Amino acid sequence: MILTGTIVNFAAIIAGSVAGILLGRFIPAHMSAAVEKGVALCVLYIGADGMLAGENTLVAILSIVFGAIIGELLRLDDRIHTLGDWVEKKFGGKGLKTPLSEGFVSASLLFCVGAMAIMGALDSGLTRDHSTLYAKSVLDGITSVVYASTMGIGVALSAVPIFIYQGAISLGASFLEPYLTSAVILEMKCVGSILILGLSLNMLGLTKIKVMNYVPAVFFPILLCTFM
Repeated sequence: MILTGTIVNFAAIIAGSVAGILLGRFIPAHMSAAVEKGVALCVLYIGADGMLAGENTLVAILSIVFGAIIGELLRLDDRIHTLGDWVEKKFGGKGLKTPLSEGFVSASLLFCVGAMAIMGALDSGLTRDHSTLYAKSVLDGITSVVYASTMGIGVALSAVPIFIYQGAISLGASFLEPYLTSAVILEMKCVGSILILGLSLNMLGLTKIKVMNYVPAVFFPILLCTFM
């Protein structure tokens, strides 16, 4: 089934989040803060490491620029935060160490913009090979435990947009296959990793980058590598 990998990924995030929420009840506030910053540093490492995959700096620069323009026009960051606020009101967020909407938005971005989300979903759609998404499920499940222990139920709720995002890519994979050369894949990984790096800086409190507005940039290498 095309969506098997995505379903497993969805379930792993839910399971990891539940475990993290239960664990988080026993972690003191100062320790939670330390763990949250530690996770942010790990996310920083993941982003920095993935950026090195790119081979054409100009493609990365133009992708970020064009992606930012599209994202700003569509106000993607405002929309996902509005969705996060709605989720917080719907499910309640009082008494949490971290606002529910913050956990929802941060986890959604982290799990969506990575190269494994895109390439794994494409593999599922094109060849019914779910191994990449299975591997991603393990990583996301472990990350969810740590995230949810400090950021709460918002991390679990992020599984819904991830399911929609990866499912849509899997179902539309046949249309993208002709354009996904090895060079395009490397540049997509590079751009996605730049966004992960930006997310980590936000988590560390160093910046307030509207990362969601840059998400369209991940797909621009498909177009740019055709001409460059």
